[in-house]
Amino acid sequence: MAKQTVNNIKLGLFVIVGLVLLVISLYLIGKNSSFFGSNIQLKARFHNVNGLVEGNNVRFSGIQAGTVKKINIIDDTTIEVTMQVKKSLKPFIHKNALANIGNEGLMGNKVINIIPNDEPAPVIDDNDLLTTKQRANTDEIFQTLSSTNNNLQDISHDLAITVRRINNSQGIWKLFNDTSISTYVNHSLKNIDNAAAQVNDMAKVLNNITIDMQHGKGTAGVLFSDEKSGTDLKTAISHINNASKEADELISKLNKLTEQTQNDLDHGHGIAHDILKDSLEAKKLKNSLSNIEKGTAAFSEDMEALKHNFLTRHYFKEERRKKKRKANSQDSQ
Repeated sequence: MAKQTVNNIKLGLFVIVGLVLLVISLYLIGKNSSFFGSNIQLKARFHNVNGLVEGNNVRFSGIQAGTVKKINIIDDTTIEVTMQVKKSLKPFIHKNALANIGNEGLMGNKVINIIPNDEPAPVIDDNDLLTTKQRANTDEIFQTLSSTNNNLQDISHDLAITVRRINNSQGIWKLFNDTSISTYVNHSLKNIDNAAAQVNDMAKVLNNITIDMQHGKGTAGVLFSDEKSGTDLKTAISHINNASKEADELISKLNKLTEQTQNDLDHGHGIAHDILKDSLEAKKLKNSLSNIEKGTAAFSEDMEALKHNFLTRHYFKEERRKKKRKANSQDSQ
């Protein structure tokens, strides 16, 4: 009886140990831990694992490659993830591959994706540290979408207010419904087109003038291309400059003469002072001019009397006939 009890206990323990081993095996198989296969370890460091836990899958180019073995916190900004990857994939994973954290589906479990790089690099070794690429997680995406939704709501609200204001403003609708505006716009466009055509024609004319100048045609062309004309132009300019210098000298001399005259007037010297300032000399000058005028009048009377004298009047008559014949001959020509 005691022996049977011992056998039952042994059988019970055997069944319990077998069940435990079966559960562990099923768990490891379910997590793709390759418990009985050959694996290598790779590491990656992230600032935020976004809910990644031990046992999550690791994929290489979308292929199941292993599982997350361990997650360690290095410091307040760095978390190191140790991955267990199938050794058969080692020849295909290079040291410059990137690791990032994604989702299995839209809302599924977290997964580490190993992304190959196009640049050449050596093959990975056991316990190599991969470069990481942080991706926006779902919470950040939803946060951004929420902010965008709020902005769109504000924009739609402002747009609705603007539309109401436009509906309440009759002047704007009159402006939109006024068919004459299109006529004015068409007329303005035609004027702009005509102005552009005139500018184009003017540009062609200027181009032709330039070509003529280059070929020595026209006055400007002769001046620019004919050496003799250019020399003559330079000579004329030189003469103008000389005339200007002579005019400046004459003006300078006149200024000196004026200054000298003014000086004589101020100091009582010279003829100008005697004429303009000395009353006695001025009176003498007036008397002289009066005598000259009287003498001229007397001379005119004497000449008139001489014309009527019988000794000389024949001469004067002959002179008048000659002048008359000369005038008639000029009128006939």
